[in-house]
Amino acid sequence: MSSHDPVPGYQTYDQHEGGSPRPVHSQGAARRVALTVCTIADIAAGFLGLWVLLYLLDANQANTFVAFVHGTADWLAWWSQDIFTMDTEGLRIILNYGLPAVVYLLIGHGIAARLNRP
Repeated sequence: MSSHDPVPGYQTYDQHEGGSPRPVHSQGAARRVALTVCTIADIAAGFLGLWVLLYLLDANQANTFVAFVHGTADWLAWWSQDIFTMDTEGLRIILNYGLPAVVYLLIGHGIAARLNRP
């Protein structure tokens, strides 16, 4: 390839195959946003999973920490409450709080993967 400018007077850009890559400062910002989205999704799923674990281990519901985790899990899973209404209480808790945990993980990590693409 020669160093001859095919169109004099116009600014040219080095383009790689597959289109131009994102500028470096934009890549850094996208990665920070992706990390933030992943972290929020992981924390939400963590609270939901922790509540399921505390419930299955028959934790003291009068304990302040257990009540906080339960309240946070209820707030995060408001949209999925009573989707599953089976007789076994433990299985109902697993499904009604496990479903939003999985959804948050899939959506959060999917968005983060999309943001990290060049």
